[in-house]
Amino acid sequence: MPGPGARRRPGAGSGDGPRRFAALWNRVIYPATATPLTRDEFEHHLVPLAERLAAALRTPDFDPGPAAEVGAALVTAHCTDPDTLPLILDAVDAHLLACCPPGDGGLAPEEARARCARLQHAVAAGFARALRERTLAEQEALSRAALAAQAETERALHTSEARFRAVFEGAAIGVGIADVDGRIMDVNDALTQMFGSVAHEVTGRNVGEMVHPDDAPGMWGLYRELVRGDRDYYRVEKPYYRSDGSVLWTDLTVSLLRDAHGRPQYQLALMEDITERRLLHEQLRYEATHDALTGLPNRTLFFEALDRALDTAGEGPARFGLCYLDLDGFKAVNDSLGHAVGDQLLVAVAERLRSCATAPEQLVARLGGDEFVALLTGPSAPSDATALARRMLAALADPVRLEGRDLSVRASIGIVDGTAGGRDAAEVLRSADITMYRAKAAGGNRYELADADCDARAIARHSLTNGLPAALENGEFFIEYQPLVRLTDGSVRGAEALVRWLHPVHGVLGPDQFIPLAESTGLIVPLGRWVLEEAARQARAWRSEGKCRAPMRVNVNLSPSQLRYPSLVAETVAVLENAGLPPSALCLEVTENALIGADEEELRPLRQLADMGVDIALDDFGTGYSNLSYLRRLPVSTLKLDRSFTRGMQCSPADPVDVKIVEGIVSLAHTLDLSVTVEGVETGTQAEHLRGLGCDTAQGWYYARPGPPERLCALVSADASP
Repeated sequence: MPGPGARRRPGAGSGDGPRRFAALWNRVIYPATATPLTRDEFEHHLVPLAERLAAALRTPDFDPGPAAEVGAALVTAHCTDPDTLPLILDAVDAHLLACCPPGDGGLAPEEARARCARLQHAVAAGFARALRERTLAEQEALSRAALAAQAETERALHTSEARFRAVFEGAAIGVGIADVDGRIMDVNDALTQMFGSVAHEVTGRNVGEMVHPDDAPGMWGLYRELVRGDRDYYRVEKPYYRSDGSVLWTDLTVSLLRDAHGRPQYQLALMEDITERRLLHEQLRYEATHDALTGLPNRTLFFEALDRALDTAGEGPARFGLCYLDLDGFKAVNDSLGHAVGDQLLVAVAERLRSCATAPEQLVARLGGDEFVALLTGPSAPSDATALARRMLAALADPVRLEGRDLSVRASIGIVDGTAGGRDAAEVLRSADITMYRAKAAGGNRYELADADCDARAIARHSLTNGLPAALENGEFFIEYQPLVRLTDGSVRGAEALVRWLHPVHGVLGPDQFIPLAESTGLIVPLGRWVLEEAARQARAWRSEGKCRAPMRVNVNLSPSQLRYPSLVAETVAVLENAGLPPSALCLEVTENALIGADEEELRPLRQLADMGVDIALDDFGTGYSNLSYLRRLPVSTLKLDRSFTRGMQCSPADPVDVKIVEGIVSLAHTLDLSVTVEGVETGTQAEHLRGLGCDTAQGWYYARPGPPERLCALVSADASP
């Protein structure tokens, strides 16, 4: 391959490839054409067609449409022999990519091959359509000739019959004549060749004998209407058996010929052999409705089947069952062993799932990735769905042997069953998907049944999640402040900033209703930055307005995602500088669980902030797997004791166990030179107990509920002591 600096060979431009391809194309298909052009003239005619294929292959916005026009142009150039189309497509498959590579556009080989395949299909479709239109024109000419012959006067009968016989015998399509009773009177050579017979094997037979199991519904009703004189013609695609037993597919038009008095006299049948076109259509239909990797029905075919299952037009509502299956931990297989092994695993899984659902009313499909679905229909489908889920889990229990490794396979399944009940396919699949994730959240390798309440909650969470970005952009978030009170004298020393969401539909939402959603989507970082900026701005306003007697510290919560954010330190410093606040005016609260197992590298941002003078508080202390030796390594200055340890002190006498626990934590904290803040103080008795145990600061409804910043200054002015 030439290096980056290699010079392009003169004459090797983009135009050479199509000309080479046209030459190869001409060599293959010219002998099979009926064109009056010479070989060189025909090759010259192919060059612009090759250029159109090359351009369609290379264009960034891929569109196979021009290839269909190429197929039609080949028919116009007299490439009408039935054997020509395979030669055309084989040449495209064998030489187009080699002669006209995609170039330097970054097109992957797999995408180039896929484009080439779609161009072949488009060429075939355009060829078939043009050939069909050409044939229809011949059919119309024959019909006109036949009707004209019938209408000729007795004086010109001999001339008319001679003209009709010439058309009849020389037509490229099959022509047959039968009387009104269906007895075949005459056929032309083209028709006998289609059937692989001779004329005497066809004439004399009755049309009614030529029944095929795949005849279109209602076709014979159309035939009876025609022979009664109730219609003048009908057109259908009809299969016949050839003399060797194979199937001949035809495009059949049957017209009624009447005598001079308008009475039915003959049937004229015109038929075109569309067997290859039908097979190509079936192949394209199969490729469009089946997964290329596993051979299972794909999403398209599954939704067609599900729509039929949900159709309640029959007697009573439809009964169905649906199992939505997702492999547990499949991403780890792809990441560790590669996508080739992952694909082999999917093929093995598909075979096992297929073996579990073999009844005619059962369908297993692959939706994509590692997601599969099984659909059951019929009266017992709801109960059968649970049994099928058990069989599928059992079928996947044995390890899959691939490339010398035994790979364990686990799956989570969501089941939706019952009656259609007016639901559409998207709604049913969404319910199954939600239910599958419930099974996965419960540990996986199990199934769960759909539950309307669970679906509603999941949909509500999804709605809130989707609304988060717009909420931040539209200013729907606001902050309330809850005072932090010094227990020794009751003075307000600071406030915790608590974010709220004023939802346009649900009203005010607390952080527990949307912070986990923001954390899971990554929006917690910009939301947390906004909270920090707004809290710093408010802290500066308190100081500047002089409404509060002393500068107060503001506490802001940090999520685990924010702790891992690379720009945490730089952005925090920038916020403080923009607000004109010293670092000591800010306290960042981090939950104990967020720091469990953190190494020095992960603790470095907090340590840098602490060294600058920012206070770090360990929130919800005591709810995690507290490691006292680990506590010494953390750059924290405050422990925030979880409210679960102080509920026993709301009344007198206090719970002795809670007293001992709090007493021990306070002693430990003070030994480590840490202050202790207690959350959830709701009664004066509780506050007195905590003051007596040496706690430093408290917050809770006993002092004030979270509220607007103006209320906090009012509390400071009025003295927050109980």
